[in-house]
Amino acid sequence: MEMLRRSSVFAAEVMDVFDRSPTDKELVSQAKALCRDYIHSRLNRSGIGWSKQENSLSASGGTLGEVSCVLLWLGDELEYLRPNIYRNVARQLNITVASESVVSDAFLAVAADIFSTGVTWGKVVSLYAVAGALAVDCVRHGYPAMVHTIVDCMGEFVRKSLASWLKRRGGWVDITKCVVNTDPSFRSHWLVSAACTCGHYLKAIVFYLLRDK
Repeated sequence: MEMLRRSSVFAAEVMDVFDRSPTDKELVSQAKALCRDYIHSRLNRSGIGWSKQENSLSASGGTLGEVSCVLLWLGDELEYLRPNIYRNVARQLNITVASESVVSDAFLAVAADIFSTGVTWGKVVSLYAVAGALAVDCVRHGYPAMVHTIVDCMGEFVRKSLASWLKRRGGWVDITKCVVNTDPSFRSHWLVSAACTCGHYLKAIVFYLLRDK
C-alpha cells in the first residue's frame, strides 16, 4: 500500500534531529512515521499486509529505527498481557470503518480517554496498539485508505496533547530507556498498569459514542 511506503519519506526528515531539542513539527512527523511502521508490522503479522519493506524504520537502523523497534517490542508485550483488548477494536467500539469521520472521532475519543489521567510511556504504547488494531480492522473490512486517516489522527493527537510532554523528556528516544530487560519473562510495572487501565477504556468509549448518536 502506497500510504505505508511513505514512511521512508518521513524517516528521511526525522533521522537527524536527536542531537537537539526536537520541534513540535518534528515530533509529529516522527509520531506519524512510527505509527506507519507499527501498523505495517501489525498488518504483516495478521497476514493481510505486505512483506517487510526495505525502508521501514525498524529495519533501517539509526535512532528512530531503534525507537520503532522498542515501540514494537513493548506493543507486543502489552498485547500479550491483554490480547482481547487489541482485537476487533471496531466491533468493541460499535463503529463502522467505512466512514472517515467515524474512525477519526473514535480514535481521538479513545486517545483522550487513555490520557485523561496523565501521560506515561505505557499509555503511549497502548495508543499505538489501538492504532494498529484499528488499522487491521479497517483493512480486513476493505477500507485500507483508513490507514492514512489513523496515521493522521495520531499526528493530530500528538501535536495537541503529547508534544509538550515529549519535549520535556527529550523526544521519542526517551522510550528506549523503558527497556531494561529483554527477557521474555519481563513484565514491567508501568506496562501492567497501562494494560489494566486500557481494560476499561473500550467500554467507556462505547457508551460515549452511543450517547452522541
